Amino acid sequence: MSRKKARKQFFEQIEVLDAGAKGKSIAKAPDGKVIFLPNAVPGDVVDVQTFKKRKAYYEGKATTFHKLSTKRVEPVCEHFGTCGGCKWQHMGYEHQLHYKQNEVTNNLTRIGHVGLPEITPILGSQKQYFYRNKMEFSFSDSRWLTQEEIQSNEDLGNKNALGFHIPGMWDKILDINQCHLQANPSNAIRNAVKQFATENGLAFFNTRNQTGFLRTMMIRTSTTDDLMVLIQFFKEDVPKRELLLDFIAEQFPEITSLLYVINEKANDTIYDQEVICYKGNDHIFEEMEGLRFKINAKSFYQTNSEQAYELYKITRNFAGLTGNELVYDLYTGTGTIAQFVAKQAKKVIGVESVPDAIVAAKENAQLNDINNVDFFVGDMKQVFNEQFIASHGLPDVIITDPPRDGMHKDVVQQILNIAPSKVVYVSCNSATQARDLALMDAIYKVTKTQAVDMFPQTFHVENVVLLERRQTEN
Repeated sequence: MSRKKARKQFFEQIEVLDAGAKGKSIAKAPDGKVIFLPNAVPGDVVDVQTFKKRKAYYEGKATTFHKLSTKRVEPVCEHFGTCGGCKWQHMGYEHQLHYKQNEVTNNLTRIGHVGLPEITPILGSQKQYFYRNKMEFSFSDSRWLTQEEIQSNEDLGNKNALGFHIPGMWDKILDINQCHLQANPSNAIRNAVKQFATENGLAFFNTRNQTGFLRTMMIRTSTTDDLMVLIQFFKEDVPKRELLLDFIAEQFPEITSLLYVINEKANDTIYDQEVICYKGNDHIFEEMEGLRFKINAKSFYQTNSEQAYELYKITRNFAGLTGNELVYDLYTGTGTIAQFVAKQAKKVIGVESVPDAIVAAKENAQLNDINNVDFFVGDMKQVFNEQFIASHGLPDVIITDPPRDGMHKDVVQQILNIAPSKVVYVSCNSATQARDLALMDAIYKVTKTQAVDMFPQTFHVENVVLLERRQTEN
């Protein structure tokens, strides 16, 4: 027997106990090792086929379900199980919130080893479907086929797809009929574009061969009823490009921003490409408490607008501003949080590494007539230094919202060096947040923590922590 085969084991009648990181459920093998399962719900009793063995755990798949968990619900999406977007759709929403809360609390205690105040219950999202304001779809001339389709002898016709990448497969696209993440007219636009392009012989992209005409489509919506559609073409073909764009404009007059990109390089990223406005404006607006944020095709904005408002309110509340504070907003992005708290602060300084984001932040501050914010661009660990602080003043409060990797250790050290009275730490990854809290524990005490669900039907969760400087004894 080969070593590879020896690693595979079969376990019968295993009860699924918990749900963990990255959305996988957790069971225990008879030998005591943990088993990670992608297709089960806590409370299921299953047979398990393992496909990977490590020193402390197995990875496997439930093959037979002897008992279904009471936590299960019927997935609403026809693509569930193939599309990797909504991995918890088969679990009741109240249970999703429970396991998200558990993950945050476990990370803060087991990784951070920090003392916690009474846990504030996780804030769920009012919208559990159709909450995303931005979706990106890929064109493909060789859509993902099911085993049944592959084994059938039927003529499958054209294999065009407009949808999402199959998890872990860069060149395979699942054709989407209806997605439950973005409100209409998102589905209507996607399906109409696919049908029109197919009927008019517009070639869908082939990633492996780098051939075709249509690459990607992005749809952005907003609470102001603005609507942006961007089509990415692989090469310029004026008659075909105008044929498709004119169809979209005529069929969907509610589109306020119709854009396109000609991208001849190997990857689909548009951040180094020229975005051309075909009709309407080159931007849309989002609004929050009377503040207006101008969003272009390359802008970052929280993808759940309504829940972003709740997240920012919690952040502002934790900061407890009275109007006299100098606030630093680290990893400010397009300055949304900075502007949101500015009316309750004396001054806000935002720092961000992406130049385009800082341009947008300054433009939005001017648009909103906010005069007590300044924005600076640069690598955080280099910009946020003694000279910067000497120039702009010692902050009373720091708000930090770093990427998934958390804060660089030099940034953490600089916060400890200047020791503002409060730090509000917003995180999309409570594991790296917990690591950073451990580094700050000697000087700061966690006095509030609040998880926020920005992405229902997924395992992702945001967490906001208030750190207050410990009182030193004289």
